Amino acid sequence: PGAEKLKPAELSGGMKKRVGLARALITDPDYILYDEPTTGLDPIMSDSIDLQIKELTEKLNVTSVVVTHDMYSVKNVANQVAMINEGIIHFTGSADELLNSDDPIIKEFIQRTE
Repeated sequence: PGAEKLKPAELSGGMKKRVGLARALITDPDYILYDEPTTGLDPIMSDSIDLQIKELTEKLNVTSVVVTHDMYSVKNVANQVAMINEGIIHFTGSADELLNSDDPIIKEFIQRTE
């Protein structure tokens, strides 16, 4: 209530993320690119953003490409995962395959992001 009168600088991080998403949806896209959608958000707001991404992907039948280092979001949102290392696609597969991988590069990345 009353948020519609706030200036952009007065919006919370979560509000700014939702405004950006609303702007993207106005064009009725086939694809939506999310660049670090949960960065800087608390865990509850991150879960809310993850849920919105998943719901929009399913309800609007759009392809969502999510760039993130947040492994919790990967687990919540991803059907397919690609991991880039040194500019090259190092891994493709499911979130479970990524999270349970024995690959030393993947293990180190996951450890550093936890």
